[in-house]
Amino acid sequence: MTTREYMLGNVAIARGLLEGGVQVAAGYPGTPSSEIIDTLASREDQDYYIEWSVNEKVAMEVAVGAAWAGVRSVVTMKHVGLNVAADPFMTLAYAGTKGGLIVIVADDPSCHSSQNEQDTRRYAQFALVPCFDPSTPQEAKDMLPYAFEFSEKFKIPVIFRPTTRISHGKSDIELGEIPTDKPAPYFEKLLDRWVMLPKNARIRHTHLLSIQQPIEDALAESPWNSLELKPDANFGVISAGIASVYAKEALQELGIEASFLKIGTYPVPKKLVLELLETVNAVLVFEELEPVVEEQVKMIAQEAGLPIPIMGKTGGFVPREGELDISTFLEALKKVFDLDVEPESGKVSLELAPRPPALCAGCSHRATFYSMRKVFGKDAVYPSDIGCYTLGIQSGTVETTLCMGSSISIASGLYHAGEKRPICCSIGDSTFFHTGMNSLLNAVFNKANITVTILDNRITAMTGHQPNPGVGFTVTGEPTVEVSLAELCRAMGAGSVVVVNPYNLEETQEAFKAAKDFEGTSVVIAKQPCVISVKRAGIRRVPYIVDPEKCEGCKQCVKFGCPAIEFDEENNCAVITALCSGCGVCAQICKFEAIREVKK
Repeated sequence: MTTREYMLGNVAIARGLLEGGVQVAAGYPGTPSSEIIDTLASREDQDYYIEWSVNEKVAMEVAVGAAWAGVRSVVTMKHVGLNVAADPFMTLAYAGTKGGLIVIVADDPSCHSSQNEQDTRRYAQFALVPCFDPSTPQEAKDMLPYAFEFSEKFKIPVIFRPTTRISHGKSDIELGEIPTDKPAPYFEKLLDRWVMLPKNARIRHTHLLSIQQPIEDALAESPWNSLELKPDANFGVISAGIASVYAKEALQELGIEASFLKIGTYPVPKKLVLELLETVNAVLVFEELEPVVEEQVKMIAQEAGLPIPIMGKTGGFVPREGELDISTFLEALKKVFDLDVEPESGKVSLELAPRPPALCAGCSHRATFYSMRKVFGKDAVYPSDIGCYTLGIQSGTVETTLCMGSSISIASGLYHAGEKRPICCSIGDSTFFHTGMNSLLNAVFNKANITVTILDNRITAMTGHQPNPGVGFTVTGEPTVEVSLAELCRAMGAGSVVVVNPYNLEETQEAFKAAKDFEGTSVVIAKQPCVISVKRAGIRRVPYIVDPEKCEGCKQCVKFGCPAIEFDEENNCAVITALCSGCGVCAQICKFEAIREVKK
């Protein structure tokens, strides 16, 4: 009797790791990957170690240590996180593993919650490691035990690459057994493997190249690639990952006969590609993001002397940016084969109301930005960073966002370039621990005259409220050391470090004034728990209302930007809605004392 369960894609991935016998899991939160570690951490029957690491590089190295001890390990991150972990990852491909090691990197086509659309399959090509590209949540779950075995067979790490729709889609999943017997860890002192001195690295590079063909041959025989040849079809479709589901569905709906190759692993299965190419007159390659498959197919065709048209992203038949869907495949078919058809699914149109992301009602970041802008003014320069505070761009204090931890370094660069205007950058608590610490140390060491604002909301809020070293508990809720941001900044040499409550505007603005006047690198830590955490903790602050008799209709409170404040044009009066969290900042902004607490 099989067991089925309706679950989120990332929950299915966590289940696949359990069925694969994972013993150590580490990661850094990043949408769309965060729920994998959260799901593993929420289980009561844990027989594995799990942690949120301070960044992806550290998480990668934790997983490597476990794999070198002979146990199965996994590291999770979003696609840009692999840039942070690329240093150990690239050399890890040379050293290899002992226990199975899976590097889960979730890609985000269309930048739903990311700063770029980079394609992790390029990293797999770059590092010469296998990559698994699931097309459904069920396949994602089923791939992972196989990926562990594959990693151990070739003693090499493997990339597992879900995309947003795999991670955040829901599906009915058939479950498998979770093994109970797991190997005991033992670190074997293989110096020629684990010590990448040049003489060892040269040998390991040759070895890595030598196993590429066996890896390709083994993956070609795996169940994740499938070829359907249609005797009467004169053209073929090659598709990969979740795009293959869209393409397959559209072809079936249209009733078009086409030979079809679904690719779920990399290196691409050359034998299957060649087999398809030899039976058709033209090929359409349909894949998300980069033309990874398309380039390989063209190379295979050229090597085989098959001059058939191969169409995809080059030539503009398939978009190179954004997510694909059935309608995208339909448009590609129309362009390539001059078809005049439209599937029923392509006629479905649903217009969603625009709802741009914004800081929550009562978010302390808004109050911090308000005070920052009041003190530094509109002419100051405001580098910022990656986190929910990036949503504060409308406050006029988010003027750069490049990557995690970059705000302080960019501020330093601006100062040393000769920028004469005041520079006040902002970074979140988790991002500071991630990669901001080195930047602050560098700024202090090189005497950058800047102000660093650490927006300490006591959690990693943007990705789902994961803990960081400043909160005092681990991913499993176990109490641990609570690192003091203030003491840490002082230990790194910052000459002026002040902790403020951003809900207290006067106190915060005085701190910013002192920081602005300070010669050298100053730090203001705006410390206030995330409003969502406060609600979850059962804390209910007294909400505020507007006294219509005192309101002058100046809209200063509305301009503050809190979603809880609206304006009644008919009565020329501000209104505070039920969204009010009771922070009280709007009452401090009002010059007419028209905003007060609701009477109990």
